[in-house]
Amino acid sequence: MPRPFPGAFFLTDPARTPDPVAIIKTLPPGVGVIYRHFGANNHFEIATKLRDTCYKKGIPLLIANDPALALHVKADGVHWPEARAVLARRWQGRFLMQTQSVHSASGMRSAVCDAVLYSAIFPSNSPSAGKAIGALRLRKTALSSDKLIYGLGGVNSQTVGQISRLTGFAAIEGFL
Repeated sequence: MPRPFPGAFFLTDPARTPDPVAIIKTLPPGVGVIYRHFGANNHFEIATKLRDTCYKKGIPLLIANDPALALHVKADGVHWPEARAVLARRWQGRFLMQTQSVHSASGMRSAVCDAVLYSAIFPSNSPSAGKAIGALRLRKTALSSDKLIYGLGGVNSQTVGQISRLTGFAAIEGFL
């Protein structure tokens, strides 16, 4: 991926990754972090710890769906859910990067951010994952898009090789 975008993103999840700081300490170089707090009471404290840990490792931190928190902790950017991605336009130039999620071909066509996390690529344990599109369809999408694409959903050590030549990847459990 071109700078400043990492080759992969680790996404936090309060249920599946209760100690994201510990996981970040084990991430290899070239992996960014997307903090998804989902309204947790201690999100300012955790975001601050994540910012410090990411800074020490030299990896980018994005805050999901919360530009005010991203500004507060001096995060590198914001990750937007597909339904709210249009808000990214208001924040252009305020962050190093912005990403958004997409879940369909029409979502890809209407994407406003430079980079998208396309889900689901493979069968996933995520409760929000839809039907998997597969590596071939993701490759076709990547070849016809001007966006940077990260495959998300069911990405792990067994599946990542199917997509890594044309796209980045994003994972939750794939980094555990």
